[in-house]
Amino acid sequence: MQNTATPTHCPYCALQCGMNLTPTPDGTVEVSERADFPVNRGALCGKGRTAPAVLARNVRLTSPLVRDEGGTLVPASWDEALDRIAAGLGRTRAAHGPDAVGVFGGGGLTNEKAYTLGKFARVVLGTSQIDYNGRFCMSSAAAAGIKAFGLDRGLPFPLEDIPKSGCVILVGSNLAETMPPSLRFFTELKENGGTLIVIDPRRTRTAEQADLHLAPRPGTDLALALGLLHLVIAEGRVDEEYVAERTAGWEDARAAAMAHWPEYVERITGVSVPELRETVRLFCAPESAMVLTARGPEQQSKGTDTVGAWINLCLATGRAGRPLSGYGCLTGQGNGQGGREHGQKADQLPGYRKLDDPAARAHVAEVWGVDPDSLPGPGRSAYELLDALGTDIRSLLLMASNPVVSAPRAAHVEERIRSLDFLAVCDVVLSETAALADVVLPVTQWAEETGTTTSLEGRVLLRRRAITPPDGVRSDLEVLHELAARLGVEKGFPTDPEEVFEELRRASAGGPADYSGITYRRLAEENGVFWPCPAVAEPVEDGEDALLDAPLPDDPARQAASGHPGTPRLFLDRFATPDGRARFVPVSHRAIAEEPDDEYPVLLTTGRVVAQYQSGAQTRRVAELNAAAPGPFVEIHPRLAARLGAAEGDPVAVVSRRGRAVAPARITGAIRPDTVFMPFHWPGEGRANTLTNPALDPTSRMPEFKACAVRLETVER
Repeated sequence: MQNTATPTHCPYCALQCGMNLTPTPDGTVEVSERADFPVNRGALCGKGRTAPAVLARNVRLTSPLVRDEGGTLVPASWDEALDRIAAGLGRTRAAHGPDAVGVFGGGGLTNEKAYTLGKFARVVLGTSQIDYNGRFCMSSAAAAGIKAFGLDRGLPFPLEDIPKSGCVILVGSNLAETMPPSLRFFTELKENGGTLIVIDPRRTRTAEQADLHLAPRPGTDLALALGLLHLVIAEGRVDEEYVAERTAGWEDARAAAMAHWPEYVERITGVSVPELRETVRLFCAPESAMVLTARGPEQQSKGTDTVGAWINLCLATGRAGRPLSGYGCLTGQGNGQGGREHGQKADQLPGYRKLDDPAARAHVAEVWGVDPDSLPGPGRSAYELLDALGTDIRSLLLMASNPVVSAPRAAHVEERIRSLDFLAVCDVVLSETAALADVVLPVTQWAEETGTTTSLEGRVLLRRRAITPPDGVRSDLEVLHELAARLGVEKGFPTDPEEVFEELRRASAGGPADYSGITYRRLAEENGVFWPCPAVAEPVEDGEDALLDAPLPDDPARQAASGHPGTPRLFLDRFATPDGRARFVPVSHRAIAEEPDDEYPVLLTTGRVVAQYQSGAQTRRVAELNAAAPGPFVEIHPRLAARLGAAEGDPVAVVSRRGRAVAPARITGAIRPDTVFMPFHWPGEGRANTLTNPALDPTSRMPEFKACAVRLETVER
């Protein structure tokens, strides 16, 4: 056992905070400060500090499980478990065709595992039916970014630029609880004389730090952004020179915004006209400003248009593609960015290439050594895939996701999962979804494996293996290698992550998310490399130039480290569109999919708390985190509580058209009187996603997690 500290990164959110890991006698690791990483400078939230707790043998899975004839999951050998999975998937494919087999991935998988999972689905299974839970994260922002800029990367600038900007509008994000170490950038912004504006229907810990807090009605962020743009135009604050030189489509977007006058927007949003005017004044006064969005405006059935409206505000005021200015999306999951860049998403191939692009198919097929015509086309989005389980999709291979808790209309999703002919799950713990599987495989965790992730900044990072996994545990790459062999594909699925990354480099070369100039050697020596980072000509030992472009040379001796520095800041010279101009996209306000009515008169919005993460599958197994956040609750305004007759701590039922959830009341003036809030980390009767609406954005296919109609009922106990 080594006793030296291994520099690596946190397994949770997309900040990917730096940390050092030192092995302990009990087989886990001890976390210590790593001050050299610029994102967190050594600071960690409670989840990061306690992450090693899930490595303990008594917490995690250490043996494959198979379902016996009595319906109980029992330990089994790896060979038996893998044979069962190959047989189950193979039977379905033979009887019903390749698209009857589904694959569902996760935003916590490393780039290497996400890449291999996408390749496995398309090359081994031949199925188009693959997507991942990152669809529920930032797909609306991605779609809007591609429409406007021609490229999507969570943040087009590093976090270190935020404190140097003049004003930041933070829309629908509670960073103080979801990404606590990032809050220092906003504290420094204010210390430097900048202004922070927070838009959230709740007065969160983040909103308390703001110079101005706007609390719109959930689902009205689109109208709010349009109202602000209307005022920018009416008050003569448009940067006409910038619009003329660097954008296209302004007149149509201008006309759409002018239909959203301030008083009309006030009626829709509940944000007063003086507050709208003050927001415009604060945003336009300094030379630089930013808009950052998160799940609030994005997890809506109109999320793409909503983000597009905020981008339009940035473009009209000249706040995109300039130093210390721009639009950015705060990615949530640890590798939500890289997870979709390299093939887990239903319509994408590695390098952020489109699956329906013949040139992209040809390039990736050449790297994979297959016929481009053998690759399936685009498949269903995440919720649509889950909704088809047990009907069109008869078997499912699921990795690193827990949709029984995290998916919208979760009771229905659970029912669909139960109806499958066959379910195999790879996970580190026995999640609520894994507990329904026919076969469960125990896989390695962050501290037990090497691999890369891509942070919300677009910074590719190297997570290093610090300890040896327990006996009985294998990596996801080993799982896919073994399954591929059992299903007739002997080659092309290596188990060494660096070997996979070298193939990923070739597959991504020349694509929008070009990683071809990034190597493990560079990542080991640097604090990450920002994509795009194409390979460039480099001198090699024989004095010739090795042009490291697509595809990269097969000879490792000619794969010298790229001289490209990476791209921390996008769009400073041109946007990633054919003519280099950003596109205004005209949008107009429309209602959420399910407005309150007499039967369901209240709005529900959902979110996270600081001590838990996503579906809670891992954090709910950590004693310190459970002590801080032991269970679900319903946040209710005092006036609404009084009408209901509920006191603090009383059990309250929240009922939607999809189901019923029960949790204790938390009465606070920090939420709008017409809205209730529930965190979504827990299963059982307090499962918030039992209630949420799967209405989908027409472009991004993002479900409307953030707003649905409910009623409240008291509960006798």
